[in-house]
Amino acid sequence: MRHEQHLRTFLKILELYPADSPVGKFLPAYFRQNKQMGGADRRSASRLLYTYFRLGRACDALPPEERLFLAEFLCNTDSAFLAHFKPALYEKAGLPLRGKIGWLETQDYGFKLADVFPFHTHLSRGIDREAFLASFFIQPDLFIRIHPGKEKKVKAVLDSAAITYSEEAPGTLRLENGTKLDPLFADSRDFEVQDLSSQQTGAWFKPAAHDYWWDACAASGGKSLLLFNQEPSIKLLVSDIRESVLANLDERFARSGLTKYHKKLLDLTQDPQPVLHDYHFDGILLDAPCSGSGTWGRTPEMLSQFRETGIRGFHGLQESILNNVTKYLKPGKPLVYITCSVFKEENEDMVDFISTTLGLSTESCQVIKGYEKKADTMFVARFVR
Repeated sequence: MRHEQHLRTFLKILELYPADSPVGKFLPAYFRQNKQMGGADRRSASRLLYTYFRLGRACDALPPEERLFLAEFLCNTDSAFLAHFKPALYEKAGLPLRGKIGWLETQDYGFKLADVFPFHTHLSRGIDREAFLASFFIQPDLFIRIHPGKEKKVKAVLDSAAITYSEEAPGTLRLENGTKLDPLFADSRDFEVQDLSSQQTGAWFKPAAHDYWWDACAASGGKSLLLFNQEPSIKLLVSDIRESVLANLDERFARSGLTKYHKKLLDLTQDPQPVLHDYHFDGILLDAPCSGSGTWGRTPEMLSQFRETGIRGFHGLQESILNNVTKYLKPGKPLVYITCSVFKEENEDMVDFISTTLGLSTESCQVIKGYEKKADTMFVARFVR
């Protein structure tokens, strides 16, 4: 009876779900309107909806409940829900993921791994297509970057709360996705929640003492803080097109001790000269607006929502921003270009544009293969003017 109720709730929510809405925004609003749902029912509904979307575009001719059963099979090794509805699938659920995928492709469901992510012909060089597509059936982990000198304190708090973690690198901890840290670290100045691959982009920054850097698309400020932790003496300009984003930076920067910065509201598809005048920087960090396709393991609904034409749109947007940003870079100084995309049009093609059209020298570029580590997949390149 319980499993039938969970399935009915899932189907009701799926029917009401707006096709272009983030699940992370839709579900809290739905739960507020349906206060009769208990905590267990909410957790079940959330889990099933996210699991369903991990199937991407595969088997899209099947009824929603059948697609859910296939996704549940691929995402879990032990599921009472699956055992109740599909005991034949449940018998195979303990196989390794690659084994389950191979077996399912031989059955009569019409499942093909390539259909999960139909944009796979656009993947950047070096990405293992099969491994990347299979990663959508694995929930990414949560990562934190501990501020210098706070490692013992953070670990002690986690240990006292019996929170399981592992040290991925010095100052970087891996935790289970969904771990609640706010109750343990109220108003914490001790760490930042930041994906592992995002942290690893810092290896390309290399700031020098007293440099003046520009974080051109600052968003939540995570890269600015990473830059500051590497070289606390830097001065910083942060800009973004969204005023609300910039307003939130003050509190986050203050908690981390970052005080030497200025903020500017900029639409970088337009020439920023009327605002920046004769500014010139020792380094520019461009975490470019992009498809976000390297993060869809965290937002699997995007597998169904994204359209292939969007790749070209982001490519054009990135070219426009780069045209307006690079002229503010001092000679001999670095531009660090970052995306959380897996598409070559946003990655290698932009490297070609920056080097050929804008005339910067490419020092290095790399896909950070988060799909191998239950993390986001990103791209980073460093250029010198």
